[in-house]
Amino acid sequence: MYYNNKIKVEINGYGVIGKRVADAVMLQPDMDLIGVADIATDYRIKTAMRLDIPVFSAIPARIDEMKNAGVTVVGTIDDLLSMVDVIVDATPKNVGAANFEKYRSAGVKAIFQGGEKHSLTDHSFVAQANYESALGRDATRVVSCNTTGTVRTLKPLQDAGLLKKARGVLIRRATDPWESDHGGIMNTVVPERRIPSHQGPDAQTVIPELDVVTMAAKASHTQTHLHYWILELNQQVEREDILEIFRRTPRLVFIKSSDGLTALNSTVELMKDLGRPRGDMWEAAIWEDILSVNGYELYFTYQVFNEAIVVPETIDAIRALTGTVKDGAESMRITDENLMVLRDFFIPDNLQYATQF
Repeated sequence: MYYNNKIKVEINGYGVIGKRVADAVMLQPDMDLIGVADIATDYRIKTAMRLDIPVFSAIPARIDEMKNAGVTVVGTIDDLLSMVDVIVDATPKNVGAANFEKYRSAGVKAIFQGGEKHSLTDHSFVAQANYESALGRDATRVVSCNTTGTVRTLKPLQDAGLLKKARGVLIRRATDPWESDHGGIMNTVVPERRIPSHQGPDAQTVIPELDVVTMAAKASHTQTHLHYWILELNQQVEREDILEIFRRTPRLVFIKSSDGLTALNSTVELMKDLGRPRGDMWEAAIWEDILSVNGYELYFTYQVFNEAIVVPETIDAIRALTGTVKDGAESMRITDENLMVLRDFFIPDNLQYATQF
């Protein structure tokens, strides 16, 4: 399909999330990436230059510093805001909140990341759960990687009338891989000091009626998170009933330890073998051969790729705020086809989309 009036998008912050969102925007047939803003002078922003992405200074006073470091700067963020419909703020935690008034004054719709508080926008977003409530809004917040995984897996069970309450344990990575030389956790596991950890209440900003409690710990690894869930169901079901619900749910994929996918690192290696950009996994990967049902209780575990899982959600949020696609399922279809989000890692891509939604 040809789009006459493409959504003009800016990314503020070309880091772990920003660079991935930028790539995803460029793959969408109804969006144009107008540029990225940053204050960095290192290899990250120079990579954007190498990819012919226009670079703007997020702080006008930093232009000379950026230019002196060899960064080709074509303007300031104020210039960029006059050219776009939507800005995706992928700056560090709390920086986005400080930017909000600038975006609002420029009349540009804004998408923030999970590091910001729900109260900033009074709307938190996961496409399959509440796309329609974001239509036409001035701003929304795409929730964190762990909260995204929580909503993706619990929402379909709630919609099926099965979920009574959910209790989860989250084993979190210590830091992002690119920062692993900065310091981190070694030879230990650090429990979060509060129960519930913030992911449960955060999921309730998307699904207010959800009965969920999470506990979390940071472990001494830098790639991806692992979630364990014990769910109390409203009725007894067969294991196959649960598998079928998850099979019908977008952005979930089953993996099997019997295929050699026995740990977080093996799935990361699979993504590289499949030729995924940066080895990314946009899906939440559920271990099919671990999932079990016992009476009214369901037990399962899945992997969350913290650097990538929120990328398709951000793309859908762009369409929702601008109102160019009214139906959430249709937006997800467009996003997933162009990102090549899969339902099965071992079925040829062209066989997967016709029955995806």
